[in-house]
Amino acid sequence: MTQHALLEDDLAPFGEAYGPGLMNNFAPLRAEFGPARLKLLSGKVPANLNGVYLRSGPNIRFEPSGRYHPFDGDGMIHAAHFENGVVTYRNRWVRTDAWKLEDEAGRSLHAGVRETRKGRSDKPLKDTANTDLVAHAGRVLALWYLSGDAYEIDPVTLETKGKCPGIVASGGAISAHAKVDEITDDLIFFDYGTEAPYMHYGVVGPDRKLKHFVPIELPGPRLPHDMAITEHYSILHDLPMLYDAEAFALGRHKVTFDPSLPARLGVIPRYGASDSIRWFEFSPCFIYHVVNAWEEGDWVVMSGCRYMPVLDKDGEIDAVRTARDVAELVMHARLWVWRMNVKTGETHEEMLDASRNVEFPTFNSRLSGRRTRFGYLVDHSDTRTLQWYGIRKYDLDTGESLGSWSDSSAHSFYSEPWFAAADNFAAEDDGYVVAFQWNEKLKRETLDIFDAKAIENGPVAQLEVPFRVPSGFHACWMAADRMAK
Repeated sequence: MTQHALLEDDLAPFGEAYGPGLMNNFAPLRAEFGPARLKLLSGKVPANLNGVYLRSGPNIRFEPSGRYHPFDGDGMIHAAHFENGVVTYRNRWVRTDAWKLEDEAGRSLHAGVRETRKGRSDKPLKDTANTDLVAHAGRVLALWYLSGDAYEIDPVTLETKGKCPGIVASGGAISAHAKVDEITDDLIFFDYGTEAPYMHYGVVGPDRKLKHFVPIELPGPRLPHDMAITEHYSILHDLPMLYDAEAFALGRHKVTFDPSLPARLGVIPRYGASDSIRWFEFSPCFIYHVVNAWEEGDWVVMSGCRYMPVLDKDGEIDAVRTARDVAELVMHARLWVWRMNVKTGETHEEMLDASRNVEFPTFNSRLSGRRTRFGYLVDHSDTRTLQWYGIRKYDLDTGESLGSWSDSSAHSFYSEPWFAAADNFAAEDDGYVVAFQWNEKLKRETLDIFDAKAIENGPVAQLEVPFRVPSGFHACWMAADRMAK
């Protein structure tokens, strides 16, 4: 039920029996809230910032039926709508098919990723739509990391409007990290699964209809997480993160890392046929998230966060510990760049910053697939799961840190920050970085707004959110002119 105020029971956790994934800053909200105008604590909301910042994440509704993992939580969207200096907050669950079934039953009906996959024959794991949000054609798509439905969300009311017709036409599956070319308004996506050919690739147009869809043959089932686009190409990932075959046969969702396999990046023309993809090999790794990609003559360049494999005492990759870290969201990532020459076949890869554990990147998405100099990433804790304690701006050419901000490396939990271009922006970094922040020590949730040209100066405005926004996954920004579409 929608409420304008949360009661104490609505904030109560399920209890310690389910472990840290449902405790402290990860404890879910038990009700919906808003719309409500946020109170300004300091600074001034920029007048040239109009649109909506939305962040998704797991927010389990009913007591879990087994061991809990953050991937299991029902998708909830937290949104801050900016309009003429006024910021309005609301949250809503995504009304997925599974959410509706459990709402009718009044209890959890699905086992999580730590349990058997045999709970249901049609969809053994619940499609929670809790992973990423992608702004496209005037709506926002709520997506799931294991390839599920694309639920269309009204960016202001957060009402679930249905499923994207273009994805339904493709067969109904899309991975979480689809990309939108904000110049053409094409939605470029992939899906993956456990049956040959193991991946498909497609394009949905600005009319939300399917324009292109082809199979992509992989050597076997894989667990790719992200992709990238340039003006003319898409980059698909075939990484050495696999299903554990023995566990899979027993109905368990378990991953393994095979360091004998290279990381392969496949470059395919945006509307290319299956056989037009060209694969380039790099050092074995896993890649959770890409910053951006672009073309430089015959070179296709992709910047992103390379998940650093765990090394044993001899300096060799420890496959077991690497797979476990990925599965448990223990992140040790470095800013990286991969280069592929589509004419000669040459490759080059380089670590841009060896010293900082950074992830969950964003950039000026108005320039998706075009050369960008700046990236905005979170400083990731080396010891606490999903603790993003600061925000950092990078030069993507040199790897130089251009400024950072943190209230407290011990107590701050930022949501994924998103770059929001200023209305009528004139330069790439002419805009703001927006993020929710939970301060564990102060027991205070704020919405922080930074000048993207001077992150190190701290928020230009900070607004009070009247309760904790549980730690989650990904965010997006939809500018007012794109909302009007």
